[in-house]
Amino acid sequence: MRLVRVMKFGGGAVADGKKIKTVANLIRRSKEGTEEKETGSNGLGLVVVTSAIFEITDILHENASRVAKEGDVEKVKEFVNELKNRHETAASEAIDNKHVLNVVKKEIEERVGEMEKALVGICLLGELTARSLDYIVSFGERLAAPILVGTLQSMGMDAVHLTGGDAGIITNANYGNAQLTSDAEEAIRGRIIPLLDDNKIPVVSGYMGETKKGITTTLGRGGSDYTATIIGAAIDADEVWLWKETEGIMSADPKIIKDARKIPYISYMEAMELSYFGASILHPRAIEPVMRKKVPIRVKNILKPEDTGTLIGEEPEKTERAAKAVTLIENTSIINIAGAGVRSISDVAARIFSVLAAEDVDVIMISQGSSERNISIVIESAQLERAIGAIQSINAEGTVIRDFTSNSDVCAMSVVGAEMAGTPGVAGKVFSALGKEEISIIMISQGSSEFNISFVVKKKDAYKAAQAIHDMFKMGR
Repeated sequence: MRLVRVMKFGGGAVADGKKIKTVANLIRRSKEGTEEKETGSNGLGLVVVTSAIFEITDILHENASRVAKEGDVEKVKEFVNELKNRHETAASEAIDNKHVLNVVKKEIEERVGEMEKALVGICLLGELTARSLDYIVSFGERLAAPILVGTLQSMGMDAVHLTGGDAGIITNANYGNAQLTSDAEEAIRGRIIPLLDDNKIPVVSGYMGETKKGITTTLGRGGSDYTATIIGAAIDADEVWLWKETEGIMSADPKIIKDARKIPYISYMEAMELSYFGASILHPRAIEPVMRKKVPIRVKNILKPEDTGTLIGEEPEKTERAAKAVTLIENTSIINIAGAGVRSISDVAARIFSVLAAEDVDVIMISQGSSERNISIVIESAQLERAIGAIQSINAEGTVIRDFTSNSDVCAMSVVGAEMAGTPGVAGKVFSALGKEEISIIMISQGSSEFNISFVVKKKDAYKAAQAIHDMFKMGR
C-alpha cells in the first residue's frame, strides 16, 4: 500500500521562475527518490497545492479596488500587461521544454484575458462586489498552477493543474471567507483519487473554491494551507506537508526573540491556539479538517528540505515545559464597553456581538465584569472604525450602553502549551515575569481548555514582555 502525501507551497516558495524550478525538483525527488524506496513499487501518491506567486494576491486586491474607483480602462490594460509579462517571465525561467512553455504561455494569455474582461467591467461600473473581488484575486493561484505543472512536465513528470472547483472544493457563497459544503469531501475524493490511481500529480490552485453554481469563492487570506488540509482530510492522506521559509513552528517570532527555537512536535489544539493568536505560519482554520481525520501535518523549511520541521499531531507531548510558545498580535485595539444599569450583562453582550457579527468584525479576546456590566473586547485595528459604528448603533432603540472607549496603543499576547492545563502556578509565573519588567496588564482572558493565557499590554511593552515570558519558561532551550 502506497503513502499518500499532500504538499503545499507558499508564495515565497514560488516567487519567481528559479524558485518554481527548485520546488519542481523537490517534488520530483519526493516522487521518484527516497520515498519510492520506502514505499515499494507503488511509489508515493502526491497532491500539490500552490499559492500565487509572491505578492500577486495583494497586487490583484489593490488593483481591483483602484480600477473601481478610478474608472480608467487604459490603466486596466497596463496592469494586465504587467501581470502577463511577470508570469511569462517566470514560466520562461522555470520551463526548459519549448513546446511545454508555449502551451503554458497560451494558458497564461487566456486566463489573463478572462481577468481583463472582468476588470474592465468593474472599471466601467465603478463597483467592486465581494463576488467580483473573489473572482479577480483567485487569478493569482490560477496563473501559478499552470507554470508549476509545466515545469514538472518539462522534467518528465505527469502533472495536471486544477482550480479549487476542479478539485471538488465546493463552498457556500460567503465571498472572501467561504465555508465548505457538507458534500465537499466526497467531491474532492471523486476528483483527486482517480488522478492518483493513474499515477498523475494533481497541482491544485490554493485559496479558492466555487459554489455549486460554479461561482468562484476564496477561503480567506492564507487559505492555501486550508486547501491542503481540506484535501488531505478528504483523501485520508498519510501526512500534509506545509512548506514555509522558516524552520517550522517556533517558540516565538525569531524577528523579535533572538533565542526562539523550533518546536519539534506540537498537538493540534496547541497549533490551533497559536494560529488564532498571531502565529501567521498557519491559517487559523487549517487544523480543523485534519484534526477530525487524525492526519498529521508537518511544517517544513523550503530552504532546508532535509530538516524534519515541526510535526503536528493528535496527542499533546508530555514535557516538563508547561508553556511552549509565546505569540503576539501587534495591530490590535481594545474597546471597553459599559452597559446601562437597566440591562442585564447577557442582554448587553448579546447586542454587542450581534452588531459586530453583522459588520464582519472578528473578536480576538473577550473579558467581562458582571458587577459593573462592563465588557472589554480586542479586535484588529483595521476593523476599529466598523466596530465603533456598530456599537454606536445599539442605542438607537433605547439606552443599552452607558459609555465606551477605545485604545489602539495596545498589543494582544498569548502564552500557549498543553501542559499548562491543570499545572498550578503557570499564570503566576507569567505575571511574575511581567511584574519584574514593570509591565502593566490591561486585560486578561483564559480559555476553558487552559491551553492558553491571553492578555493585553501597552504596545511599547510588547517585545519586552514576550522576551520575559520566553525566558521565564526557558522556551529557547
